[in-house]
Amino acid sequence: MSLLHRAAGLGLAALLAAAPPALAQQKTLRVAMTAADVPTTTGMPNNGFEGMRFLGYPVFEGLVLWDLSRADRPATLRPGLAESWEQDPADPKTWIFRLRGGVAFHDGTPFDADAVIWNLDRFFKPDSPQFEPAGAGTTRARNPILASYRKIDDRTVAISTNRVASYYPYMATYILMTSPRSFEAAGRDWGKVAALPAAGTGPFRLAKFTPRISAELARNEAYWDKTRIPKLDRVLLLPMPEANTRLAALRSGQVDWIEVPPPDAIPSLKAAGFNIVTNSYPHVWPWFFQTKGDTPFADLRTRQGLNYCVDREGLVQLLNGTAEPSLGWLKSSDPNFGKPEQRYGFDPAKGKALLAAAGWTAQKPLRFKVMISTSGSGQMLPLPMNEFLQQNLKEACGVDVSFEVTEWNTLLTAARSTPGAPVLNGSVSLNPSSPSSDPSVAARYFLQAFVPPNGFNWGQWNDPVFEEAFAALENARDEATFNAAYAKAHERLVDNPPWLYIVHDLNPRAMSRRVKGFVSAQSWFQDLVTVDLQ
Repeated sequence: MSLLHRAAGLGLAALLAAAPPALAQQKTLRVAMTAADVPTTTGMPNNGFEGMRFLGYPVFEGLVLWDLSRADRPATLRPGLAESWEQDPADPKTWIFRLRGGVAFHDGTPFDADAVIWNLDRFFKPDSPQFEPAGAGTTRARNPILASYRKIDDRTVAISTNRVASYYPYMATYILMTSPRSFEAAGRDWGKVAALPAAGTGPFRLAKFTPRISAELARNEAYWDKTRIPKLDRVLLLPMPEANTRLAALRSGQVDWIEVPPPDAIPSLKAAGFNIVTNSYPHVWPWFFQTKGDTPFADLRTRQGLNYCVDREGLVQLLNGTAEPSLGWLKSSDPNFGKPEQRYGFDPAKGKALLAAAGWTAQKPLRFKVMISTSGSGQMLPLPMNEFLQQNLKEACGVDVSFEVTEWNTLLTAARSTPGAPVLNGSVSLNPSSPSSDPSVAARYFLQAFVPPNGFNWGQWNDPVFEEAFAALENARDEATFNAAYAKAHERLVDNPPWLYIVHDLNPRAMSRRVKGFVSAQSWFQDLVTVDLQ
């Protein structure tokens, strides 16, 4: 064990040893996250969707929530702080949300339309007293089409978008509500709100926050949905970015649950009685291509060729079966995958022919730099995976890849940058994983309207056929029209690839046999309410 691992283990041991006796006697689930730090605690966590998974939805809620109750289908939506919603019949760009009554924030503040407007101002009105730049940046990136909002009455608000968007309720899941009283109690200082901690409306409340060490959640006995009072007393969240550190903590009994166990340890964990949980879910682990400016990826043949050069099955073997090959943004089994002309597989001859047609040969090999992270939300095991790809592309197609290795939040910042930005340090490809859960995500990543800083189309990709199909999807009023347009749009994502499609994650986690009641939802997000400890 390295010095770093020992230090992490000793720090964790000291933390748990210092826990008060009452805490030790309670049902406390100890979770080792892949994040390098505790997600921020003001009510809009950083650290990507892992922050939302553990410090977002359990504590803070949106008007619309994810239904995480089933493992046999991709997660759908359910009413949250809004009991219902609909497009305004007179204006399809406007959505009417009817709010749930009888809901209070953890500090007792009533939830109503004024609280919704206050939170929307926090994210979307830079001159409001409560404007929070960090939270606003995250929320705006996930809601790039929000144009305006207004209170209709105490139980009703209207949100208008700058384009017709049949999928807008999916975007609404990413606007989390915090008590306005939290901000006032902290002297209108978001830095102090983080330490209060902030108050949400969720089934758990923030009980304790130790910067860079841990966050502790406690059961909210007064939760508005009495059928969803958590079984656990507490949840202790611990950042552990290094996979072997998480593994050692689980084996030694210091934690009960780890995200992304090392694949080579899975057989021995199973033999020792630990539960290994996996499930197919809408997530893709790619390399983004920068398609604008002085970049090799302006040529379609280069992008297609690389997609034929990747040994996806070999990478799945490296990961001990905890991933599946990716042939597009959606999984090939998805009914909206469509019927693209290209069907990527490991075909070095075809890949080299396409690269040669684009001008890349043994005498003039393709060389480029990819920005990667050491860990992070949904990043699986980025260092060994990228080393595999580096060797694979060199041996199969003569491609020379170098890496710019950085921290997860820096990579997220880079994904919102423009071509040639200093943060990229010469990188023309990025490796952040992505949800592929619904068209609202596709809009942010692929529509020309959402190049940075408006969204996550970092590669500046532009496909008129995709734009036309997506417009039909946005205006669809029935399921058949919606699905046909979605399939046509996805066909373009395959045939004119903005990304190098590599694998879809199977969302692996390892747990003590004491952990019961967990449902592995087909989602980035998971429900802690049903989890129990024996």
